[in-house]
Amino acid sequence: MAASRPVTNISLVAGADTHADTIHVAALDAVGRELGDHEFPTTATGYRDALEFLASHGTVDVVGIEGTSSYGAGFTRAVLAAGIEVREVIRPERSVRRMHGKSDPIDAYQAARAVLSGRANAAPKTEQIEALRALNNARRSAVKASTAAMNQIHHMLITAPAAIREKYRHLKDKALVTALAACRPDRADPVVRAVLTALKTLAQRHRFLTTQADDLQKQVRELATAANPHLMSLHGVGPNTAAQLLITAGANPERLRSEASFAALCGTAPVPASSGKTTRYRLSRGGDRHANCALHTIALVRMSSDARTREFVRAQRDKGRNPAEILRILKRAIAREVFKSLTRGLAAPGLEDLRPARQAKNIPLSIAAAAMGTYVTKICRTELGTYPDYELAQRYRAWLAAA
Repeated sequence: MAASRPVTNISLVAGADTHADTIHVAALDAVGRELGDHEFPTTATGYRDALEFLASHGTVDVVGIEGTSSYGAGFTRAVLAAGIEVREVIRPERSVRRMHGKSDPIDAYQAARAVLSGRANAAPKTEQIEALRALNNARRSAVKASTAAMNQIHHMLITAPAAIREKYRHLKDKALVTALAACRPDRADPVVRAVLTALKTLAQRHRFLTTQADDLQKQVRELATAANPHLMSLHGVGPNTAAQLLITAGANPERLRSEASFAALCGTAPVPASSGKTTRYRLSRGGDRHANCALHTIALVRMSSDARTREFVRAQRDKGRNPAEILRILKRAIAREVFKSLTRGLAAPGLEDLRPARQAKNIPLSIAAAAMGTYVTKICRTELGTYPDYELAQRYRAWLAAA
């Protein structure tokens, strides 16, 4: 995370411990003396009163807030609107809480001391990323619920009456959902009727959630592409992984201090795990696990479809590294590539020239697809930029130039 300016020559440092219904603020002077603390409700009036309380002790230059993207989001907006700098404070470690105790005033003063000492030096995420976060969370929950509904259907068919089991057990998921959603549970047998009613309900639920997830996916893709088109152009990066990485980094990537800090934030920084004559590293168990999952997904996609990555994996295996170590190295390298895309404002490769170049030479889509070893729809989507394959676009452009 990016370091903000050091705290020097300030009149007052404040800290805030945030909760769902209350915030507790505390003030320190420049040398760390406690000036006062108080609790306020999490309302617009409460935020205003909290700022007035802090201002009564002197000029507030910076406020350290716990949970700037959760319970402290409202207070963070109020502080920033007042022209005061905000720094994100991590919850105190358990060892600190065991030594000093746990209470709202203690946590508020600890937040202020974290800013004063320089331990809390990260700017909070801007709220522009909240739109992407909301859509991504809704899509993820819809996918999870639809998967649960499908699992219930399969488990219910195992114990269903023979007439139902034999009729539906051989159908694949899509055909199974379609058939069950259209079935009519009007059998005379009450057991058969009840089981069919349950299966029909689950199938309709799955179909509704799948449609909902697809609609949210389109909106996530649009926002992720608008936020960072270059990130979406990287091999193996789809709308879901791009959205999660953008959420983790925030809409203000300048807050990221370095590439190494971003790797630690994503849980891909190597952790020493050596003993005796063995020297090795393992993956970090910390960081944002959703971001780590996104990098893991990108790594798996590249290992299956990217020639350079497959060659790298073979070379690492020849060196005696096991699959877990290879994946750790690969995820760290992907984190480096993603960090550059997030922080350098790189432009995505252009695609506007592909269709005019093909049409100028009167090459049908079918001929182009056959030459590229792919299907017509993929060539068409790449030309239009709707679902582009940038690696294919590079090869396609070279082929058009030589055709």
